[in-house]
This record gives sequence, structure tokens and C-alpha cells, in this order.
Amino acid sequence: MSLMKSLARVAAGVLVAKGMSEMMKNRQQRPDTRTDTRGGGGLLDQIRQATQGRSGGTGSGGTGSGGTGSGGGIGDILGQVLGGGSNTGGTTRGAGTGRPYGGPNSAGASGGLGGILDQLTNSARGQSGGGGLGSILDQLRGGTKTSQAGQSSGGLGDLLGGLLGGAAGGTLASKGAQASNDASFGELLNDSLTRGGEPEVAPTPEQNAVAGLMLRAMIQAAKADGKIDDAERQRLMSELGDLDDQERSFIREQMAAPVDAEALARDVPKGLEAQVYLMSLLAIDFDSAEEAQYLHKLAQALGLPKQSVNGIHEQVGAQNLYG
Repeated sequence: MSLMKSLARVAAGVLVAKGMSEMMKNRQQRPDTRTDTRGGGGLLDQIRQATQGRSGGTGSGGTGSGGTGSGGGIGDILGQVLGGGSNTGGTTRGAGTGRPYGGPNSAGASGGLGGILDQLTNSARGQSGGGGLGSILDQLRGGTKTSQAGQSSGGLGDLLGGLLGGAAGGTLASKGAQASNDASFGELLNDSLTRGGEPEVAPTPEQNAVAGLMLRAMIQAAKADGKIDDAERQRLMSELGDLDDQERSFIREQMAAPVDAEALARDVPKGLEAQVYLMSLLAIDFDSAEEAQYLHKLAQALGLPKQSVNGIHEQVGAQNLYG
């Protein structure tokens, strides 16, 4: 199982475990009173619209049930919307062209969560002016060239393999990976979200390693209000399905780690700050002072300007952090 698949399942599983359906109900019943809140049409608004009229839990198989267009419970709906597809009339259509991958000349995913991530990556690349940062971000765009499968020749995969736990982390990054591909990180994530399983195109070790960093960011944020109890942990783990012992150990370690926005930020390579913040935001209900304080600390530690932070909130459809 690749870390890309694990990230897709956690992205949907965390939203279920943190009470996405309840958050949506609250947003409909209780208008936000802050001066500057959010723009319409964000990712959360798309989820709210897709889940209107639906009832019940995660449906059979939860978020990991697979089978695109099944129209099952909220887990299936989350996978479709987060993956940039539509779930209308029992059919699934990819955003934009209707295809999950655009090929070597693609600018990245055009909808869903992956589309937002690719937009942020493209923006960071445009600001990098080439050099080291550009090459790191190019590795997320796909087309990564490595010496052999599972080895990154000193690239981003080695760096983040260390973050995942030294030699064991390097093994995790290479699981289910191939040396190179023509897919962007966002295209792979969208495909995995829609499928509820592995993407059609295997990720590179570098893309897998970044997925592991995103996993860490989401789990840290989900714990920010101190409300993930043993039952929620068990529910989240059950959403992950067919993880092996090494993968489950990595997830459990992240759940047990103390909440530390500054420590997380220190491990984020330059150019991935906005993407890590976005994934953190998705894991938060944003209905407590503790959660707002965590996001503020993370934004500061990542060096993100207030305007950029609010821009990410608007893309997601969440209330702004700063007035």
C-alpha cells in the first residue's frame, strides 16, 4: 500500500472522524459572525451540497470501499468531491477533461483537493526562480528521474524518508512506488480519493514521502483541540483498511506524538509550506480557540503571510483566520 493511498484514506477518514456531517449542519444553521469569513464555492461548500439530503454514516466499507460512483455513504461522497469528481445520478465524472491524468504536459489536477494542492505547488514553483526549489517542486509534478525504484539519489525522497523514520521511513516511501511518472501529486491524490484505493499510476518515492508529510500534518491538526479520544482513534484506524504493520505503526506514532506546530514546520521543505497548511486546515473543525491558535502558530512557523493564509481558507471554503 502506498503512502498516497494512506493519505487519501486519512484525508477522508479524518473528516469523518472529526464530524464533517455535524460541521456542515452547524454551518447551515448558524451563520458565522466574524467580519471576514469565507468565500462561496469552496471545497467544503461542494461537500455540503453533495451531502445534502443524505443521511446515515459512512456506508458499507466507509471511505475505503472503492468503486467510483457508488453513491454510498458520506465516506463515498467525500471521496468523490475531494477527488474532483461529481457524484450526480450515480455517475462519476472527473473535473475538467473527465480524465484523472493530463500527461507530461499537464499543469496538474483541475479540481478537488488535488487541484488546490497543485495550484499551490505551481505558484511556489513560479516564485522559486529555478534552482534547488524548482527541482524539488518538479519532483511533485511527476516526471521524477531516479537511479532505481525506491531510491532518490539524494533528492526529496531521501530528505522526507528521514522524516518518516530513518531507514524504515525510506522503506515506507518506496512502497508501491515507481522510479518516475508523468503524473502530478494532485492528480495521483484525486485518483486515489475517487477510487478509495491505489491510484492508477503508481507514485514516485518522492511523491510518497510528501504524502507521508501531509499525513503527519493532518493528524497533528486533528489533535489540536485535544478531542481525539480512543474511540475516534479506533474509528480512524478502521477507515485505513489494509495497512501492514509498518504503516499502522507509522500512523499510531503520529497519533501519539505531541501537538507541536513549530516542530512540524521545521520539517517542511521550502516550497511545501502552503500545501502543509492546507492539509492541516482540512483536518480541523475550526470551532474552538485551540484550533484557531494552532493554525496561527503553524502559519507563523511556516512563514506564511496573513493574506496567503486567508487565500487558502477561501479556496477551501472555511472561515478566514485573520480579519
